[in-house]
Amino acid sequence: MESQWGDGGSVDLDDTRLEELSPQPLLTRDYETRPALVYERLRQQHGPVAPVDLLGVPAWLVLGYREALQVLQDNDGFPKGLENWRARSEGRVPADWPLGPSLEVNHILIQGGPGYRPLRTAWDVALKPFQDPRHPQAKRLKAAVTAYADELITLVGQGGKTGVADLSAQFSRPLPLMVASHLLGFPGSQGDDALMDMWRVLDAGPDAEAALERLLATLAELAATKLQKPGDDFPSYLLAAHPDLSLDHLARELFMLLGMTSDHVGILISNTVVEVISGEGSVRASLSAGMVREAMNRSVMRKPPLVNFVPRFAAEDTRLGNYTIRAGDPVWVSSAAAHADPLFADHVASGTTISTRAHLSWGAGPRQCPARELASTVAAAGVGRLFERFDYLDLALPADQLPWRSSPFMRGLRSLPVRYELSSSPARPSANGLAPEAAEEVLPDRSARQRSSLWRYLTGLIRGGR
Repeated sequence: MESQWGDGGSVDLDDTRLEELSPQPLLTRDYETRPALVYERLRQQHGPVAPVDLLGVPAWLVLGYREALQVLQDNDGFPKGLENWRARSEGRVPADWPLGPSLEVNHILIQGGPGYRPLRTAWDVALKPFQDPRHPQAKRLKAAVTAYADELITLVGQGGKTGVADLSAQFSRPLPLMVASHLLGFPGSQGDDALMDMWRVLDAGPDAEAALERLLATLAELAATKLQKPGDDFPSYLLAAHPDLSLDHLARELFMLLGMTSDHVGILISNTVVEVISGEGSVRASLSAGMVREAMNRSVMRKPPLVNFVPRFAAEDTRLGNYTIRAGDPVWVSSAAAHADPLFADHVASGTTISTRAHLSWGAGPRQCPARELASTVAAAGVGRLFERFDYLDLALPADQLPWRSSPFMRGLRSLPVRYELSSSPARPSANGLAPEAAEEVLPDRSARQRSSLWRYLTGLIRGGR
């Protein structure tokens, strides 16, 4: 069969193998600065599925919304699990491939095969107390989010009732990490050093490798503690639901929760803030009416934090888009490209207060993110408290000049500079049905926190901005 795309002429697409296509690199400077143009260029050239080069390894990138749903919803036809990757089993993936370390850690997002189902069931059981709003743990979690948000906002206020702040470094990034520490059951402020190491790992700087070693050791120690003395926290619940988990495996699951919660939720908070303060009047009106989640939905439609999902692999030769995907080929679904697919995007109404729920930010099908409700709750509570505590927030840079950072998986703001004015008398929250004092109870000892590396870093940002 022949197809014609753009000016490339007619080519026989059906029988061309991935390794024979010599695809162009995806992770270029253009992708870093203008990913939408890269996706559109690929769509014009190849259609809804395109061959790309990921740092020296060929893969299929799914750009079409319909094709993305097809892959995400068909767990048998497109399973996860690196054991399904033909090129890897044949030794054609370089040992020093930069993406290798992040994909080789076998946790809930990566794992395939028979071990996945009991692990996913355990995750669902362990997360339910935090995601079911009727459960005391869910109420306590929301109280924690509010209390941590207030701590961070008050710290920003130490720089002045009015001023300029970087809401990414001073709010969006630390808040979900602090909440994750609460979820993991770190005693007091003991988890703060681990949170700083998680930042170093996510930023992939020169000290990332040493930080990862320290972090995994800390999480293994935490896992051992929870095995000996369970508490009302996620690792204890996960062990109870899956007693066969080794401490090493549990540490990997905790690392995934810490990393995904912090990066994904932090980006979601920043993007939602930008959506509100740079949007139309209807956006601000919807937020003042208590519709924070609608602003979040609009944000993830335009700029999903997780732009590309971890790979799946064709179980057998399958027609997808204008190509035949061979058994064992890696398939990467791009939620960002799928949201921009004209066949989908043209049907999404703009300027409406009620947004579509059809976004793919959390995936789709049986492997949709198990923590999506938890993450949404944390982000919504954080954003809501932010706009309750500030009388005025505006971008300190034009929206199109905000600095972005991209990775093969995530895309978020490097910084979010804002001009602000704090409210004179912020209302105390009811903490989702708990007494106002309950929010204070979730905070670690203040003197211990002030000695922690995280708090010293955040305090340094205030002093450096004066």
